Amino acid sequence: MTSLLDNITVEMANNAKAWPFQEAKALLKRLRGEVPEKGYVLFETGYGPSGLPHIGTFGEVCRTSMVRKAFEMLAPEIPTKMFCFSDDMDGLRKVPDNVPNKDMMEKHLNKQLSKIPDPFSDKYPSFAAHNNKRLRDFLDSFGFEYEFISSTEYYEGGKFDDALIRVLETYDDIMNVMLPTLGEERRKTYSPILPVSPTNGHVLQVPMKQINASKGTVVFEDVDGKDIELDIRGGNAKLQWKPDWAMRWYALQVDYEMSGKDLIESVKVANQITKILGGRPPAGFNYELFLDDKGQKISKSKGNGLAVEEWLRYAPNESISLFMYQKPKTAKRLYFDVIPKAVDEYIHFASRLPTEEPEKQIENPAFHIHAGNLPDVNDTGISYNLLLNLASAANAMDKNVLWGFINRYAPDLSPENAPFLDHLTQYAVNYYQDFVKPEKTYRKPTDIERKALTDLLARLEPLDEKADAEAIQTEIYTIGREYYPENQREWFKAMYETLLGQSQGPRMGSFIELYGLQNMIDLIREVLDGKLKAAI
Repeated sequence: MTSLLDNITVEMANNAKAWPFQEAKALLKRLRGEVPEKGYVLFETGYGPSGLPHIGTFGEVCRTSMVRKAFEMLAPEIPTKMFCFSDDMDGLRKVPDNVPNKDMMEKHLNKQLSKIPDPFSDKYPSFAAHNNKRLRDFLDSFGFEYEFISSTEYYEGGKFDDALIRVLETYDDIMNVMLPTLGEERRKTYSPILPVSPTNGHVLQVPMKQINASKGTVVFEDVDGKDIELDIRGGNAKLQWKPDWAMRWYALQVDYEMSGKDLIESVKVANQITKILGGRPPAGFNYELFLDDKGQKISKSKGNGLAVEEWLRYAPNESISLFMYQKPKTAKRLYFDVIPKAVDEYIHFASRLPTEEPEKQIENPAFHIHAGNLPDVNDTGISYNLLLNLASAANAMDKNVLWGFINRYAPDLSPENAPFLDHLTQYAVNYYQDFVKPEKTYRKPTDIERKALTDLLARLEPLDEKADAEAIQTEIYTIGREYYPENQREWFKAMYETLLGQSQGPRMGSFIELYGLQNMIDLIREVLDGKLKAAI
């Protein structure tokens, strides 16, 4: 890739309206344009490894990375870091649905995620280690720049010891913040401290009987019924998640962290606790949550969403990054049918980027998706939606079928000189086979539709085989005006349903040019002869 950053001045960045720049400008103002005492600006994202990495994790890292890059353009003299923090010292309270060896996992309930054997294999020392590796591989595949941080390593390595002592010193104040947020029964046993039982290694949720900040110890009743005094440092205890979040902000001096809209109240609580500890809460914003195909909030436990791995079977990395970039404060449906639109919008933005002025480039989503680099996307004039409809018309089983049509349309294109298009052909076949083909239903044309199709056939047959899309589209419009003067959309819907077996479709002129004029003539004849295709 070619960097565009050399053409971007600080003044341009300051005048940019794209939301990552707006966030970055607010953060720079908050810091008064100065390097923090620790020597860098810290961006943080969090991940709970009780399950495999999911789309929310990706969204947070993707969007935070965009803000970080915008900040670096605004203040190139200020160093930055991004931590991806894994809360792998948390206790496992429930066995996930999507793991093997559930019986084994059941035996280790309430133990730290980093102390539970890996249910998938013996390749990793723990369940958390397996999931953490999956997370890093996942993030690395997108090229994100980050430092991975393990909660277990930080607790056991003593990096949180001073902050934990501070928690003990302000224990009563923290309790005064937390208790009003809890139900009556939970208040009776709540403590921000979660000691690790020396008896069985469980992360306990028990009340504290004594707090001794000067010694760094707490007294509680262990699982054997005996009171025990425990030094909470060195990994002998961790914190409940809201106090833990605040303690982390305080200990690491986090400057920026975003979170979902569902955590607004939790952010307020963590902000209060951070201030009690003597720190300053980070900046950030609350993004909207994703919805499923029925408009319901996506839930990991319900499995009603769309996993990143699923998206990437049907579309390139850049398309999901674009989806994350667009309107982060607006609730959006995240389901399979949004993928084609996201791909074509990405192609649109990426193909425009090289010819734009620098002031326009930094407003282009593709600029932020590629961190200021020029993507390797050639605008071939063939959209993802067009490939999908081509796959549908040809009942394509593999991408070579699509390349046969492409090479007739554009002989100079090949998988070697158009690798992005080559990837799209495979994605289109995958999407067609999994979603379009099972739903294809051809219907017989009505009397008026039969007359219109017969007229279309008569108009297409005299055309030159190399007739362009506009010439073909003109004939189609002519028929639409004649047979459907009140609503030409009905004409296009009729073509889609009788010729392609679907209710929606492409711009027919462009599609026929790619599909081949003679192929379309043969298809119309089959429909008029009653030789309807059926989804296999």
